[in-house]
Amino acid sequence: MSLGRTPGTAQVDLHAVDSLADELFASLPRADQRRWARVYLRGLLLTQGKKSMRRLAEAAVGSASAWHSLQQFVNASTWSWEAPRGALTAWVERRAHVRAWTVPQIVLPKRGDRLVGVHQRFDPRTGRTVNCQAVAALLLSCPGANFPVDWDMHLPPEWVADERSRQATRIPATATSEPGWRLALDLIKRSVRRAGEPGVPVVADLSDAADPGVAVAELEALGLGFVAEVGPTARVIADEAASPYRSGGRNGAALSAARCLDLHRRWHTHVATVMGYDGGFRHVRILSAPVRLAAVPHGSYLLFSTPDEGAPGQRPVWLTNLTGRRWEELLELVVLQRSARVTVDCLNERFRYLGFSGRSYPGWHHHMTLVSAAYAYSRLARPALSVRPAARTA
Repeated sequence: MSLGRTPGTAQVDLHAVDSLADELFASLPRADQRRWARVYLRGLLLTQGKKSMRRLAEAAVGSASAWHSLQQFVNASTWSWEAPRGALTAWVERRAHVRAWTVPQIVLPKRGDRLVGVHQRFDPRTGRTVNCQAVAALLLSCPGANFPVDWDMHLPPEWVADERSRQATRIPATATSEPGWRLALDLIKRSVRRAGEPGVPVVADLSDAADPGVAVAELEALGLGFVAEVGPTARVIADEAASPYRSGGRNGAALSAARCLDLHRRWHTHVATVMGYDGGFRHVRILSAPVRLAAVPHGSYLLFSTPDEGAPGQRPVWLTNLTGRRWEELLELVVLQRSARVTVDCLNERFRYLGFSGRSYPGWHHHMTLVSAAYAYSRLARPALSVRPAARTA
């Protein structure tokens, strides 16, 4: 067994890393590309702190001068990331019990304005306007872990319209400026094409969709069970016929999601017992309302929120077609969305994987593919054994 290590890190079985790289990147057409995929993956796992090209090259092959070849492989090479991401999905599914496909929208703060897709936007999680990349990710959520297997980036209209910026960052001619909910939906549809129906629910952030019915119609066409976060102003239709009570609302009238829940507050309050992050149990109050959507006239859905959690006006609202599930099951799926965000934060803050400074659109996708592979290895294949500092071996 060939072990690589850096001071204060656990062992990394380089043969296992190379084997994983060979499996995931077998579709790359050239032998030198496959070799640099192994080197880059080694570098991500062996390098502590900031993951610059020079530091990755030094950690992986003992030569900082190899950074230029790594830069070429990630930023300038033309290999497709689709097949490696599909292979990674299959690799994770063979080793972990997947409970849901989770698709959060993420705001990644960035410095400067020359990185692909960087723009200013309001981040509701921090309450501030930040310079950032806005991305969507698809994670395979398992008990105690989430594994990112696919990514996409929001391109603001100014990036799409500026031909000089497109050429400088190699944004393809087919790329358009899509809202976050559309990116989330496209990730789901792409994964279904790769692997078929997941057999597990989808938990997706559609909170920026003015009319969630459009996205829901596409999820229904795929035959997926889902729990989707929607915005409080999203338009729904109160389904009084599905309720044993009368809320005082206008049956058949389009209402905002927040208004619909407020009208049902008197009759549709439930209490569920769930496990908290500390392992203890707690009681959660749930407000719900049966609703319909104009875009899916024959569908039956449940709108719900937990009114005691979060500040007024910032409490997530959820929409689901899993109307026969127990409340405890639905809340477990809601928690997966929060857990997936924590995983992305961990990739950014603990592993320092998301500080990539490459400026090309393909480079960003290449890097995120390799980052996903490194994280999956670190959780599913890497020996959890601390070792004393020792000389690195290639």
